[in-house]
Amino acid sequence: MVDPDCYIEGVIDSGKVLSLTAEEAIKFGFCEGQAENIPEVLQITGFKNYKIIEYKPTVLDKLIGYLMNPVLQGLFIMLIVAGIYFELQSPGIGLPLIAAICGALLYFAPLYLEGLAEYWEILVFVAGLILLGIEIFAIPGFGVTGITGIVLVVAGLTLSLINNVNFNFEGVSFEIAFKSLCIVVVSMLVSFLLSIYLGKKLLTESKLSFLVLNTTQDKKNGYIGVESGPGLLVGKTAITATVLRPSGKIIIDSEMYDATSMEGYIGKDENVDVIKYETGQLYVRKSNR
Repeated sequence: MVDPDCYIEGVIDSGKVLSLTAEEAIKFGFCEGQAENIPEVLQITGFKNYKIIEYKPTVLDKLIGYLMNPVLQGLFIMLIVAGIYFELQSPGIGLPLIAAICGALLYFAPLYLEGLAEYWEILVFVAGLILLGIEIFAIPGFGVTGITGIVLVVAGLTLSLINNVNFNFEGVSFEIAFKSLCIVVVSMLVSFLLSIYLGKKLLTESKLSFLVLNTTQDKKNGYIGVESGPGLLVGKTAITATVLRPSGKIIIDSEMYDATSMEGYIGKDENVDVIKYETGQLYVRKSNR
């Protein structure tokens, strides 16, 4: 219709662009008729016994379609990574972990309901998280286990965005696969970098600072890294159970303790006074009582 070299006898000469109205298109046989709606189309085509079924998306369908927006999918990935990061920074709080779980549910649930994410793709993602947990908490350093975990996490998130059937990827173009991979990788990198940059400010310079333990456990304030019970023995009188040269054993109230003499050699069965308690050790000297 727009080819100026096209010639149609009685309709258009060469060198002109053809433009027809609906009536002209019907007149010259380029279309069969004109219809304003579907029933008119069916009438013109000769269909008499028919049933029109109109698809009306439910609220759930609209919600799933909304959650499958690529922008939201990227935000959900960021929420997963950020939640795991903050949970590792402040273990025991639980809120970051809950946020990460919610992000994972919001990411995978709509994809699974729409048939994009299959169960094995979700299992690949979970397996990656397990390997990362093993690398962080059980295996020192960062090696094959951690790298494999990261690869599986990225693979699980990426494959869930691709419309493949089981392990058949014939209908998946390279462009779609690469776009999905970029969404996952970029979202994870941005989330990780923002978590590092904003983590300290968000949790130490805002109303959420109560989530982070900022108190310094100074020895001057009474904080110690050993059992404090023996410290209550300072000032008591004991009997040496062994020779102190300068270390040995003493007995206080029928209980035996390790002790160190502050004045060199002290014989067995002698009375000593407990002078101080430091770094898990009692220090004694001969008693004048």
